Amino acid sequence: MVSRGKGGGAERRGGSRKLAVKLRTAKGRKIASTRWLQRQLNDPYVEEAKRRGYRSRAAFKLVEMDDKYRFLRPGMVVLDLGAAPGGWSQIAAERVGSAEGKGRVLAVDLSPIEPLPGVEVLTQDVSAGDAPALIGAALKGGHADVVLSDMAAPATGHRSTDHVRVVALVEAALDLAEDVLKPGGTFVAKVFQGGAGGELVSRLKRSFAKVQHVKPKASRPESPEVYVLATGFRGAK
Repeated sequence: MVSRGKGGGAERRGGSRKLAVKLRTAKGRKIASTRWLQRQLNDPYVEEAKRRGYRSRAAFKLVEMDDKYRFLRPGMVVLDLGAAPGGWSQIAAERVGSAEGKGRVLAVDLSPIEPLPGVEVLTQDVSAGDAPALIGAALKGGHADVVLSDMAAPATGHRSTDHVRVVALVEAALDLAEDVLKPGGTFVAKVFQGGAGGELVSRLKRSFAKVQHVKPKASRPESPEVYVLATGFRGAK
């Protein structure tokens, strides 16, 4: 059941404040589920994503990063790994102009992705052994200007295990990036627990001219996620 927070509808000088939504814990619903649903209902990014027709609130993370660092430009080829449900691919398609034939966006995920204007979809496990060949074929022998990865493994609750799984995904994404990126290209990937570890950062610095960590405002404050942004790809090994 949904109820309104006390005082949420009061008019304030200079404008009005949106009503906060509170959920009563329903029978059979876990407390964690109630908290998640309440957070979704009160999240301005969720509401704005719906208004703009974006597949997910995560779209705004890419919007913020690109607004600041300008790595997506018209005519570019973008590879979006772990793309489902497609929020990042939507933004990439808008900014490179792929719906108008100015660039290309290839979205790859193990889960099916509903069609999006200007986005080519490949249903594929990024970590599978045949992924590089299949992705290379989907790129039609070409190269990408930008490789994006918002992949995250389902949390187990065991910190060390979760860390290992996240690192494995980032490394799989980086393997693909090093195969398909053009010299000067950009790699953006989700990492956790304070950012990429020392070995991964060292590898990134060998392959890219500049490596930094970014936390967009659209990332929830309580979330441990940050993004590694690596620019100036030095070229294939």
